[in-house]
Amino acid sequence: MNRQLQQAKYIFADWTASIISWTLFFMYRKYYISLEPFSWAEIFGDVNFYYGILVVPFFWLILYVIAGYYRKVFRKSRIRELSQIFSTTFIGVTIIFFTLILDDMVVSYRSYLQSFLVLFALQFVITSIFHLTITTRTVKKIHRKKIGFNTIIVGSSDNAVKIFLDLDKQFPSAGNRFVGFVNAKLYDKYKLVDYLPHLGNYKDLSALIRELKVEEVIIAVERQEHELVENIIAEIEDTEVMIKIIPIMQDYLMGSVKTTAIFGEPLIQISPDLMPAWQISLKRLIDIVASLFAIILLLPVYLFLIIGVKRSSKGPVFYFQDRIGLHGEPFKIPKFRSMVVGAEKGTPQLSSDSDSRITRFGLMMRKLRLDETPQFFTVLKGEMSLVGPRPERQYFIDQIMKKAPHYRLLHRVKPGITSWGQVKYGYASNVDEMVQRLKYDILYVENMSLAMDFKIMAYTILIVLQGSGK
Repeated sequence: MNRQLQQAKYIFADWTASIISWTLFFMYRKYYISLEPFSWAEIFGDVNFYYGILVVPFFWLILYVIAGYYRKVFRKSRIRELSQIFSTTFIGVTIIFFTLILDDMVVSYRSYLQSFLVLFALQFVITSIFHLTITTRTVKKIHRKKIGFNTIIVGSSDNAVKIFLDLDKQFPSAGNRFVGFVNAKLYDKYKLVDYLPHLGNYKDLSALIRELKVEEVIIAVERQEHELVENIIAEIEDTEVMIKIIPIMQDYLMGSVKTTAIFGEPLIQISPDLMPAWQISLKRLIDIVASLFAIILLLPVYLFLIIGVKRSSKGPVFYFQDRIGLHGEPFKIPKFRSMVVGAEKGTPQLSSDSDSRITRFGLMMRKLRLDETPQFFTVLKGEMSLVGPRPERQYFIDQIMKKAPHYRLLHRVKPGITSWGQVKYGYASNVDEMVQRLKYDILYVENMSLAMDFKIMAYTILIVLQGSGK
């Protein structure tokens, strides 16, 4: 599957649809509202027409990116897509209608309403036709197994065999391309081995997902293995795979089974998305804009801190440390140096309030969180976010994992300059405090929203102004 090509198809279709709808709308405004005689020369001779052709398509593409149109290009539902296009078009037309300068000679509010409805109808209908054409062709290829999603089954006995046979023979196909299975428990004989290759134990899932480019994991364990489901999910919850679980009767009664497929197997689906697509896009936009604004605003402060660090002790102004970020990938985090040079030799150490390695100027920076401000540049690079769990070093992650294996869930999101745990606890001085802080970061990951981000940023600003940071 070529995702870039598929995304390009949707982008080109949306670009073309916006040009067509704007051209038709421009003709409507000029000859049905202004009542001028029809003339192609009048249209192509009007500079406003070309302004619209240049600006309006860009506007729609930006809006569609924010709405998440181009994220899961092979997993679109046509009904849900129509609903999304309808709501996005309404928002977009409202913005265009009240921000662009319209030169119509309108004599009544009814004419304004007619213009709004015409632009909405043109944009919605033409965009929907283009989208549904591409999506329908893609869905047909999935149903005919010309396009598939690499899938691993977790389980090895009767349930696993049944779900494999049902999905493999199902028509229309759900698009699963099975690459193998992993066992939940150790048995002498795995029944599924007659149909699929055995890839190892469920603890190997994370490595297998990366190696085989797996997009779906179906958990089909036996009743006596159900206590392992939580462990299995914890192993892969920091990846981007879609997780599906065979439900038991209790799940049906409690309403946990949500499905839109009439002919497909009813499965509990756990989406890797923690926030709606539009919030994910807006969060990144806020990161960029706020970081740029903060860097410009802090330029005089940076100069003061550079002088302060240089005068406090000998050594470089900045300190770079290896941390672990999104999906367990390492990156370097920059800080203004708050300790003496050579403060950490050999085994990594955590700091405390009475740490003799911290300079007097460094203590002031830590109280006001000023030592963290160079990380706005890391946010611009995309390695961090303004709000997210604080990144840790691998040495301490290994220790935390012994006490709290669910720490890996934090790697589902980008680390942040500030976090819920940071607001509650500040700097952790030992592993036990890291574990205590962890519950708040887990709560943040499971309840991510822009509203939550704004609250955490507000409390962080309050802590900085009060100088009450730890």
